[in-house]
Amino acid sequence: MKFIADLHLHSKYSRAVSRAMTIPNLAFWGEKKGIQVLATGDWTHPLWLSELKRDLAPAEPGLFRYKNSKTRFLLATEISQIYKKSGQVRKIHNLIFAPNFKIAENINVRLSKIGNLKSDGRPILGLDSEELLKIILDINEDCLLIPAHIWTPWFSLFGSRSGFNQIAECFGKYAQYIYAVETGLSSDPIMNWRIKELNNKAIVSFGDAHSLSKLGREATVFNCSLSYSAIITAIKKKQISETLEFFPQEGKYHYDGHRLCGIGFSPEESRKHKNICPKCKKELVIGVMNRVEELSDQPPDPRSHSGFRYLIPLLEILSEVYGLGINSRKVQTAYEELTKEDNEFDILLNKDFPGRLGEALKKMRNGEVNIAPGFDGQFGKIKIFSAPENSLQNTLF
Repeated sequence: MKFIADLHLHSKYSRAVSRAMTIPNLAFWGEKKGIQVLATGDWTHPLWLSELKRDLAPAEPGLFRYKNSKTRFLLATEISQIYKKSGQVRKIHNLIFAPNFKIAENINVRLSKIGNLKSDGRPILGLDSEELLKIILDINEDCLLIPAHIWTPWFSLFGSRSGFNQIAECFGKYAQYIYAVETGLSSDPIMNWRIKELNNKAIVSFGDAHSLSKLGREATVFNCSLSYSAIITAIKKKQISETLEFFPQEGKYHYDGHRLCGIGFSPEESRKHKNICPKCKKELVIGVMNRVEELSDQPPDPRSHSGFRYLIPLLEILSEVYGLGINSRKVQTAYEELTKEDNEFDILLNKDFPGRLGEALKKMRNGEVNIAPGFDGQFGKIKIFSAPENSLQNTLF
């Protein structure tokens, strides 16, 4: 069966996360979004793990459900690691998948001897990534580790500020057990296919949501049976149907720059300025596009635009349709009315509508958008309609 999964999110116990990120709300919003399998997130946190065990019941093998919800949950969490390797401080985020609560608890026992798991839903551990992978595989070989948002400058495998240039530099003799990488919001599969060693890795995308409305802003489509082992096998064998992507320019780290100085540069512009901010004269934060160019060792993949689609969250589309903020009553009401009839992914991927909404969806599906790229922690600004189009007095229905 074909289904959409978002296997990277956070609970209310993580820093800078909405208090509404609870199991009942996640289950409800999974259905509203059209996401069949969600990560539990944060199962290293004792209080969240306790709530997961209390509120979730076994469903298909290795998956869980809340009451009668159609949404399924898979035990997936994110670990933040800060450590020194090869004479440099490394800051890496990794996703860990576990097949059941017992194994998750065994992992927690090991990790609790290394750092404080109670401090944050995404704990910060002084633990080498190679050692983390060894720990989880020693506990159970059905566990999986996927490097998270691998291009983010500050906390990632290939990040310009604290990462590595190759997978083996990070994971050593356990590099062979890295079967997939997560794109992150600021990169897409085309960019990742520029790196030869990723040719034999699955490219997956997830939302890293800190609030309910952000669920599924990126996601992965599977075509397999609904179970933990089937999902993990599909990842290991690169049997991903497609990924559903942010336009990468809209991500917070696509370009280089300085947010406080208002400077956002393409790689070419950064080279002209020798990677120095023309305002404050300090080194620019090198973004994802530049870093991909630095590490790329093969031309763009001939698969071109196959295997993924760019999407814009429905709330953002409605905001532009109405010319109002996302949190305005009109936009929120329209979103609720639309998602009563169809889930959000069905609307974005398949549905046709009359008027301005239908035109907006068509433009998004055809990639006819204008984006001012994001940089240094600032999201890019995406526009579907040009100024003349915005002046037309169209209505939603």
